[in-house]
Amino acid sequence: MSSACAASDQWDHALIPATCVPVRRSGDDNIKVILKRRWWKYVIVALIDVEANYLVVKAYQYTTLTSIQLLDCVTIPVVLVLSWIFLHSRFKWVHYGGIAVCLLGVGSLVGADLLSGRDHVGGDDKLLGDMLCLLGAALYGVSNVAEEYVVRHFTRVEFLGMLGLFGSVICGLQLAILERHELATIQWSWQVGLLFVGFAVCLFALYTIFPTVIKLSSAVVVNLSILTADLYTLFIGLFLFHYTYHGLYFLAFILIVAGVVVYSTKPTSEAPPRNYEAMPGDSTTREEDDPASHQPLTVSQDLEQDRLVDDQERRHRDATRTLAQDPRGSPVDVMV
Repeated sequence: MSSACAASDQWDHALIPATCVPVRRSGDDNIKVILKRRWWKYVIVALIDVEANYLVVKAYQYTTLTSIQLLDCVTIPVVLVLSWIFLHSRFKWVHYGGIAVCLLGVGSLVGADLLSGRDHVGGDDKLLGDMLCLLGAALYGVSNVAEEYVVRHFTRVEFLGMLGLFGSVICGLQLAILERHELATIQWSWQVGLLFVGFAVCLFALYTIFPTVIKLSSAVVVNLSILTADLYTLFIGLFLFHYTYHGLYFLAFILIVAGVVVYSTKPTSEAPPRNYEAMPGDSTTREEDDPASHQPLTVSQDLEQDRLVDDQERRHRDATRTLAQDPRGSPVDVMV
């Protein structure tokens, strides 16, 4: 069943292009321009993201739930290192402290699984399952950092559209090559179909919300917050599968949430580019010197600000393009 679940990830990618690919947009946001300039980069990102999903879900077939909960934390150091290198993020001690508190929460979660006997649930090839989980978690980290880069330099619509477009093709090919036999053995019923649809809808919602959350925070914060997913699984399992409750589960939840709060108390800084000479009053932090800018924006205010910036950039590109085509035109006429 885990193989079939891995294959059903293609449903999520197939849903995204129908709603997000910027087919009707003009200028640099048009799909033809995007494909011409950056198609091969999105192919790589989509391949990494698809295989990350596939490997982690496949790992459930071979190893225990406790091992997966512990090993998928590898995503966090991968995101930290890649953010340092490619996004030029610089972290303070408070950030490392918050990450340490979150990992203590994961340790409490694993300890609770051991005490409640859930560590024996899984397949019979732990080494293979652990390796699949480690590799999938590392690929998740690469995908998340690439996503943060795209949403900060381009648009969320572009990322979702391109990921969905190429991810659908990759998932379809992989399903036909690797999963066709497992798919043929499924005993189909309306209950099984409903589970697949629910799985796909949940992933669709996750992928749609992820870019917004990453732009408002960072890939590190998102991966720290998503550690609570195992606890939500437990809480649902208490009712559906009658899991045994242990007090350490509640402690794990508190520690993970506290770690995210500690991490978020200070903004990360960005390293200045090479050959940069600092001027008096310059700051490399993401905060501005204006005290009023220290007030956090609400989600609606941030989205409205992004929309205004995108509109201004689009108008500037259109104006520049019009002037290049008709040198005799007046800049005032063009802008109007």
